Amino acid sequence: MLKKINILWFKLTGDPLNFHLETRIFHSISIGLIILAAVYMPYNFFAGLYVASASSFIIGALFTYQYYNSRFHGKAHSNLLFGLTGIVLLSVNYFANSGINGSTDVVWPAYLMLVFAIAPYRQHTLWLIAYIVCFLTLHLLAYYHPLWVKHPFTAGRGELIDRVTAFPIPVIAIYIIIGFIRKSYDEERRTSEEKAKAIEVSNRQILRQTHQLEQSNAEKDKLMSIISHDMRTPLISILNYLELLNENELDPLQRPVLEKDLLAATNGAMEMLTNLLQWSRSQMEGTAVKLVELNLLSAIKSTLEMGKTEAEKKGIAFNCNIGPEIAVIADKDMLQLVVRNLVSNAIKFTPHGGTINIDAQLTPHECKITISDNGKGIDPQKQEKIFSINTEPAFGTANEKGVGLGLLLCKEFIERQGGRIGFESVFGKGSSFFIYIPLVGS
Repeated sequence: MLKKINILWFKLTGDPLNFHLETRIFHSISIGLIILAAVYMPYNFFAGLYVASASSFIIGALFTYQYYNSRFHGKAHSNLLFGLTGIVLLSVNYFANSGINGSTDVVWPAYLMLVFAIAPYRQHTLWLIAYIVCFLTLHLLAYYHPLWVKHPFTAGRGELIDRVTAFPIPVIAIYIIIGFIRKSYDEERRTSEEKAKAIEVSNRQILRQTHQLEQSNAEKDKLMSIISHDMRTPLISILNYLELLNENELDPLQRPVLEKDLLAATNGAMEMLTNLLQWSRSQMEGTAVKLVELNLLSAIKSTLEMGKTEAEKKGIAFNCNIGPEIAVIADKDMLQLVVRNLVSNAIKFTPHGGTINIDAQLTPHECKITISDNGKGIDPQKQEKIFSINTEPAFGTANEKGVGLGLLLCKEFIERQGGRIGFESVFGKGSSFFIYIPLVGS
């Protein structure tokens, strides 16, 4: 029942999105005055208070008209008409209803409060002065001209009825205004709190986006630095070699050494360019992941054979221990790229005579692939940033230089397959990298 009343009241006073607070208060006041007028008009008439009955009729008609235009036609109510109506009717009622002994003085402050509730702040002082002046003038006139005041009620019972029936007017006015303002205040405060929370969330998002943008710019600067420096080095070497050939100044004994160094530089540049292009493509386009059931050994066999060949050229023992029965869920191309990068790094940072081991172990839901070496290990100061683009490229045991993108690419590609990557390293003793891939049926 109470919920239905609240819904009806909301419809009668208007939606806060369409009406200002003053307008909605005016609607609520008008409804209250219309109801009171409908009650007091017949009561005063049958009690013989014809002036009071006429006043009730005028008030009811006036506010019915203003309420209808304001609520349903969007026409602003008249503060001037509202205020002046109170002055006129209260003045007439004062002289017609026992003057200072009647109930009119009880209604004056309540009606002035109604004026304050619907009028703009800048008009409050003017209305206060106007009502005080009229109030004092009426009482002075009644004091010097007592015969102007009519006394329709008999002493005792009549005066009691007059006061009791007049009491609801200021009480209802106060109830409507205070309740409406309090409710509006609570709603505005709740709305402000929600807006503040929304702004806070928005600010956090902006800060996060700003940080991401700054990081993206830093990555772009790093890539440009890599391209401008590391790609330039092998090209200069090739240019110098061709100039020596063209000028016939190349010593036959130095030629094999220069060609070997040039081949190493070119291979390094190709590896760097491959990783750079793969990473750039994954950032700009988002590499599509095609997860299928794979036999692990068959999927990476060619990659391991290439790694073994490179390791033997450097005099490194290359051991592989992967069971032929292991089946995983992965993207074959991505898995090959990850393993190729990890094997290449192991070869790069393992000296002549070292050892590299490739193992695969089964856990309840994953396959753990381990690529370990007894090479130079990773500097503890660089371990925290090892999977970041901000990591510094390191030189291998044969002065091979990486681009610093290989491990970042490995991390991104293995995570896109639903796996994960980790490592352990002791500086000067070697490193072990672990990749975890979901098993078939897990």
